[in-house]
Amino acid sequence: MTNLTSTILCAVLASASLTADTTINNQTASPVRMTVTANIQKDKRAPEITKADVSVNKGKQRLEVLDWTPAKGDQAGLELFFLIDDSSSWRIGGQLQELRDFINTQAPATAIGVGYARNGTVEIVQNFTADHELAAKALRLPLGYAGAYGSPYLSVTDLIKHWPETANRREVVLISDGIDRAHRGRNALTNPDVDTAARAAQRTGSTIHTIYFPGVGHARHNYFVATYGQNGLAKLSDLTGGETFSLLLHTPVSFAPYLGELERVLDNQYILTVAARPGRKASLQNITVKTEVAGVDFSTPDAVWVPAAK
Repeated sequence: MTNLTSTILCAVLASASLTADTTINNQTASPVRMTVTANIQKDKRAPEITKADVSVNKGKQRLEVLDWTPAKGDQAGLELFFLIDDSSSWRIGGQLQELRDFINTQAPATAIGVGYARNGTVEIVQNFTADHELAAKALRLPLGYAGAYGSPYLSVTDLIKHWPETANRREVVLISDGIDRAHRGRNALTNPDVDTAARAAQRTGSTIHTIYFPGVGHARHNYFVATYGQNGLAKLSDLTGGETFSLLLHTPVSFAPYLGELERVLDNQYILTVAARPGRKASLQNITVKTEVAGVDFSTPDAVWVPAAK
């Protein structure tokens, strides 16, 4: 716990040095931090990516890159929350040991949390802890019941709303079929809860990774409803810079390939700080992050939260 505390303290101090407004070209700009994943082919060695290799734009406006730091060393702090839909099929029991093994192999700077989505909220069975064995033991079989307001997206929003504020990376692994059993919108493109969860994640710099796993009940047998659920998971991950994993609408035999890819994602992340132009009101601003380094593309949230001008 001492090493983790030191890591968090260093990250907080580093963040504090970038929180003051900066004057650029006689305009006040607010430093905004975000997590960026560098995607590299599996058979290729990760190239060196420097600050000069990164370009950030808001529309046609080029934003200044203030800092570009690999999420390693004193910047390796990570809070990783496993959120399992309580409406998931009991067959997930065959993958729980794979999840435990993954949790137990995480770096010391990674704090793990575990919870279950039900009734549009989250039952937290393990708060963030650096004791990975303790977190792994908290995993249980889902109840096979979604509750009265069974929307995994409402649960994601609830989780983010109660997430303590730190300078660490914030990432969620949501395991669900994505079906909104609260019936607030079957189509992922029009479901307000998907968009609300995405905006909450973007506002707090949270990355949502999703793993499709079929749930219980009649809804999962409806091809259109099941497809909309899977599309909702994919949309949520895409908007927040995360990865989505599925075997079409089939039950995955193993989570191992997904977790191996997730480990590659976590190992190839950077902390990007840009000088954003604040408006009269705090708001989400759409930005794009690119590089011309060969064989590399970035996964980023579609928008970042920019505080109001002072």
